Amino acid sequence: MIHKREKADIAKRPVWIIDTTLRDGEQAPGVAFTPEEKKTIAGKLAECGVNELEIGYPAISSEEQAVITEIARMQLPLRLTSWARAKWEDIDAAIRCKTQGVHISFPLSELYLQLMDKPYEWVEEQLHLLVPKAKKYFDFVSVGGQDATRTGPDILERFIREAVECGADRIRIADTVGIATPLHLMQLISRIKKAVPATLEFHAHNDLGMATANAFSAMEAGCDAVSVSVTGLGERAGNAALEELAIALKLSGRYHSSIKTERLQELCGIVAKASNRNIEDQKPVIGASVFRHESGIHCNALLKNPLSYQPFLPGEIGRDNYELVIGKHSGSAAIQHVLAGNGIAIDRKEASRLLAPVRMTADRNKRGISADELTRIYQQYIVNPQDICR
Repeated sequence: MIHKREKADIAKRPVWIIDTTLRDGEQAPGVAFTPEEKKTIAGKLAECGVNELEIGYPAISSEEQAVITEIARMQLPLRLTSWARAKWEDIDAAIRCKTQGVHISFPLSELYLQLMDKPYEWVEEQLHLLVPKAKKYFDFVSVGGQDATRTGPDILERFIREAVECGADRIRIADTVGIATPLHLMQLISRIKKAVPATLEFHAHNDLGMATANAFSAMEAGCDAVSVSVTGLGERAGNAALEELAIALKLSGRYHSSIKTERLQELCGIVAKASNRNIEDQKPVIGASVFRHESGIHCNALLKNPLSYQPFLPGEIGRDNYELVIGKHSGSAAIQHVLAGNGIAIDRKEASRLLAPVRMTADRNKRGISADELTRIYQQYIVNPQDICR
């Protein structure tokens, strides 16, 4: 007999998550992973349940080929894909690395074709030349349209149709400069899905701050796969963030993802350290401030139900617990709670007497108040109030 919860899980749509931290992520200016860091990150991504890893760009150097080959030998439980330009030399370099798949990237928009001084017919010629040849060496071949979101829909559909005819297993729609918006993207993908029976992937960039929203919207519109990076690491403003998308998919209740979200905090910390990039306090999902609360109304509600002012619990990404910060906006319930943690029990009336000195101290210091500082304020204003008048 199947329980109701199991029935709901069966009905969820499966998603395919491709991580590009080791390829597009490392293209962020100033980022250079060591071979050991790459192997560690690859292993942690596999542990997190990522379906596919875009492992790197073999043609960039012999050193890159060596580390990609080493990771391929690790026999990780996910698909490994190398990235290549629409040049046989790049694909040949990928063949030597022995990854299961290769992604071949084509310039597609009018601007990108002008930069290469090529007509669109050149793209078609290369599709018919490179894809069937690559299929002889790889289990999986995907092709991508660079700057697809600035490409006319007719050309984009033509490209996808040609790629399918050539034997491509999946087609990437790349929002190369991050100009897509969720509604426009959903309309575009819906149109393509109706016109061409193709397996589609969406690759987002975050130039306008909408990468994760666009990646999620692409899934909503019927896209079969999305590519992401850990912490959103990538060129310029970065890519769609793995941790953000994984939690969004989980909270929606409509998708089945293999991502083990409780491992995300550790993974993000490893990538942040390797890339020498700090995780901002207000970074969605993994920032230090995500589970910090100061507002009296919020803290009072959180003490009754931790989901009242949090979309998910800290344990879902591997964090210990939320934190009540005592400061300018605190209420008496939070003061009682923090003092109780220091072994001091006070009633609501006594806590209310501490609000004014707490706010004065927070204003003066322009920061929150530690539990020890709050204890000293309690001793000054409740235990020894006569000292205030001296």
